[in-house]
Amino acid sequence: MKVLIIGAHGKVGQRIAKAMSASEDFEPTAFIRKEEQQPIFEEMSVNTVVESLENTPEAIGEVIKNYDAVVFSAGSGGKTGDDKTIEIDLDGAIKSINQADKHGVKRFVMVSASHSDDRSYWGKVDGMKPYYTAKHYADLELKRSTLDYTILRPVTLTDDDEAGKVIMTSNPDKVNSKIPRQAVAETVLEVLKDSKTYGKVIEMSKGDDEIAEALAKFLS
Repeated sequence: MKVLIIGAHGKVGQRIAKAMSASEDFEPTAFIRKEEQQPIFEEMSVNTVVESLENTPEAIGEVIKNYDAVVFSAGSGGKTGDDKTIEIDLDGAIKSINQADKHGVKRFVMVSASHSDDRSYWGKVDGMKPYYTAKHYADLELKRSTLDYTILRPVTLTDDDEAGKVIMTSNPDKVNSKIPRQAVAETVLEVLKDSKTYGKVIEMSKGDDEIAEALAKFLS
């Protein structure tokens, strides 16, 4: 499966790229916005394409059309303002969704955020409301598309080296407070291969089960 990883330079995106490079099931390409980011992926033996989510929908579509699947893990990051959150997390995501739809790239995995559908939660952390708003409406656009989508909604991310054990649920009130980025990356690979995850929204955090087991329980 030829997979385009949008947001590949991010902490989750790099883990996704590395895991895919080690797998025989995927042929990953890192969608990056700066040429100077290429050496990171050359070391992983992962191809790159340099483009910006701030570019036109048509420019993004010219990249997306060459792949079997898209993984969207891009974000403006905590050091930018609300304008960049809207431009990347919302508009960049929507452009990617629409262009995948337009070009018949049916498989789309979105790395979103836990509680993105719970407006009562958005204001509980100072300054995070624009972020949750962007995630909510990007996810909504994906749900309205014709794509074979899966939306992963992890809680607060940590940099643990190991994925550890997780919980997957449709109820955001049943998750814990943290999850390793490595667990999210490995889950992306797991769901990409599984047609039973089409149309599913998965809230996830640390838990008691291995990833494959947690996913099996979620889908049962």
